[in-house]
Amino acid sequence: FNLKCKSYVGVVVITACARVNLPHYYPLLDRSLQFPSCSGAPVCTCLFPHVLVRTRVQSFIGPAQHTWERCGLAQALLERGCPRSAIEDPRGSSVFLRDRPVTSHVREPKQRSHQITQLQPQQVLLHLRPGEPQNFEVKFKRVEDYPIDLYYLMDLSFSMEDDLVNVKKLGIDLMDEMRNITEDFRIGFGAFVDKTVMPYISTTEHMLQNPCKRKEPCAKAFGFHHVLGLTRNGSLFEELVGGQRISGNMDLPEGGLDALMQATVCEEQIGWRNVTRLLVFSTDGGFHFAGDGKLGGIVLPNDGKCHLENNVYTMSERQDYPSLAHMAEKLKEKNIQTIFAVTEDVVHLYEGLKEIFPKTAVGTLSSDSHNILQLIVDAYNALTSEVIMDHSELLQGYQVEYNTSCKGHVVQTGEEGRRCSNISIGDEVTFQVSVTAPPCGIAPEPSRLLIRPQGFGEEVEVQLRPLCQCRCQEHRVEDSPQCSGGRGALECGACRCKEGWVGASCECDAGVSAGEGAVALCRRDNSSEVCSGRGDCVCGECVCHRPRRNPEHTYYGKFCQCDNFHCDQYQGRLCGGRGRCDCGVCQCSLGFGGSACECPLSTATCLAPDGLLCSGRGHCVCGACVCVDARFQGPVCEVCLSCPDVCTLHRECVLCGASARDRVEERCRGECGPLNVTLVSEPGRLPQEQRELGSRRCRERDARGCWVHFSHQAERGNISAHIHIALHRGESALLGCSLTMVLYLIPPINNYSFFKLWNKKGGENPFTVATPAVLTVHCG
Repeated sequence: FNLKCKSYVGVVVITACARVNLPHYYPLLDRSLQFPSCSGAPVCTCLFPHVLVRTRVQSFIGPAQHTWERCGLAQALLERGCPRSAIEDPRGSSVFLRDRPVTSHVREPKQRSHQITQLQPQQVLLHLRPGEPQNFEVKFKRVEDYPIDLYYLMDLSFSMEDDLVNVKKLGIDLMDEMRNITEDFRIGFGAFVDKTVMPYISTTEHMLQNPCKRKEPCAKAFGFHHVLGLTRNGSLFEELVGGQRISGNMDLPEGGLDALMQATVCEEQIGWRNVTRLLVFSTDGGFHFAGDGKLGGIVLPNDGKCHLENNVYTMSERQDYPSLAHMAEKLKEKNIQTIFAVTEDVVHLYEGLKEIFPKTAVGTLSSDSHNILQLIVDAYNALTSEVIMDHSELLQGYQVEYNTSCKGHVVQTGEEGRRCSNISIGDEVTFQVSVTAPPCGIAPEPSRLLIRPQGFGEEVEVQLRPLCQCRCQEHRVEDSPQCSGGRGALECGACRCKEGWVGASCECDAGVSAGEGAVALCRRDNSSEVCSGRGDCVCGECVCHRPRRNPEHTYYGKFCQCDNFHCDQYQGRLCGGRGRCDCGVCQCSLGFGGSACECPLSTATCLAPDGLLCSGRGHCVCGACVCVDARFQGPVCEVCLSCPDVCTLHRECVLCGASARDRVEERCRGECGPLNVTLVSEPGRLPQEQRELGSRRCRERDARGCWVHFSHQAERGNISAHIHIALHRGESALLGCSLTMVLYLIPPINNYSFFKLWNKKGGENPFTVATPAVLTVHCG
């Protein structure tokens, strides 16, 4: 549809239409509209999840008609007489509220992080017509020198003692290495062991004081200790980390998820900025997760909130470990990319987390962590070279879809449309985002959607504004004279009746309308149901219901006795998909017939190669040949498996004609019937064999050992046949001697009934002579 009368996938606002001659238009009002009722829609009852518009002229519908009958396709309303100016059909739109371009140059040394833009636009307003997608474009560019915050979270259980030595040296080295990537790099440090209750640690007095079971004392066990907030001072990192001491616990899994949760949600204490956030998690052990706390008598679930006091996790002994799903949710919410630097024997455990946590990398840590610097750099490059678009939780019914054109202009859709890989610094990729609102009443209120690339600090704020009101509502007229003298309010061209009144114009008293006299007018006879059980009797006339299962189904007729979906089916489709169902009878499209429109009326599929219908042996029924002679089969009755072969059928006739040489003997008439025979000089003059056109070549040996070559050409559906015979003897006798015979065979010579008919006629030809059949015999 081409609107001014466009129709779109989605909801269309509809209001009413102009009065027409109801007796003339009543069938259209009954049958043409196949949409659900407008009643029940919120606010102004004018928006639906279908391709509809609404008209706003009051008198378009008449008595005994529902308000929803003003709903329809724009073109259909125009055809029914609705003025174009009376059709209300609002469209969705998108407006960029903040659209700062992505940074296209290397930033100045003093340029702040908030002045760098990798994502465009920043804020979008969408007016959404329910069911109609609104599309907009999001650009992402990986900018050089983008700021990075890195928090190093380390397991300080006893088995990591040799690793601590190398980590103490990490600060300045990591600072120097990361300056190759960005000038704005900050680093922080935190440590963990496990919950300080049995059975995770020993609670005996001497083990609490020195959990390492050696003379040189270790630090007391702890859950999580935030040591250093994010800083640009690499020397301070080495100084504070250098002061850390190893501790110990009893079981192999550690309390790493407790520490990971606190390092994630305590944004203020850690000092996270809205830039690239990296969290390095270093351990040689597994991890406890939700439910393990019960072993220590801890049953309170982890609440995912920050509980740091004096940089120490205070809920270690009171709250359980977080679940993996809860941890993944918080990492996604805080936009943190995780790098697991773990020893080889536990790599498989953390590889599994890549399927759960957003933007996660896993690297194999050497036994003493000497490769930690290169591991971090490699993991950072791997994480930032992939862009994965994500969005905040949607309200019920909303849908968001992505497609993108990545490097090399490869278009990706569906789930893959959210990501692009192998993105280098300076590369720009574009994502097409499509947002669709649900029907009004499911999520009608304005809401907000946040779209951002995982692991990057920027986001696009999308304001969602569903179109669930008609502009014509602003002109509501209370106690309108057009509603039977003030019995209702006129809104968007429709009367909203006061209590006690019904009808399109509030013309019927609800009590009288339900009386026996009025109801009797809605029955076909005394024994039938009111409105055939498919409608309501309003003011003595039936107002038909709409079937709920399928919005395209409809009831209609004076007593709602008809419908458009109870007709014969063909190949599982109503009316074979070749017509429409009208009151139980298929009205077939041009070129089709039958009770289910299953029969094509054309005979083109029944024509044989020679142009005869069913090869002259049958009738064309529903586009397929029905052969009269049961011996014949095939698409056009061309195959006879039980019939004699053409060569065998004519053998005696041909041999007789060949032996007659320059004259036809009387005895040949008994073999061939009325034949005219002509001899040709040599076998090379035989026609080429073309079986699809009824031409065959044969070879038979006569009593003297001579080969007889002949060809048979059937024409006009075997009503006549042409036979050529060529006779050529060997060189020792009659060399070069040849006979030529031309036979005219009128009846179907491959059908034995011809011979009976010929004998009955006393040897006279019962058919009209046609084109001659040529027979050639070669003796040699």
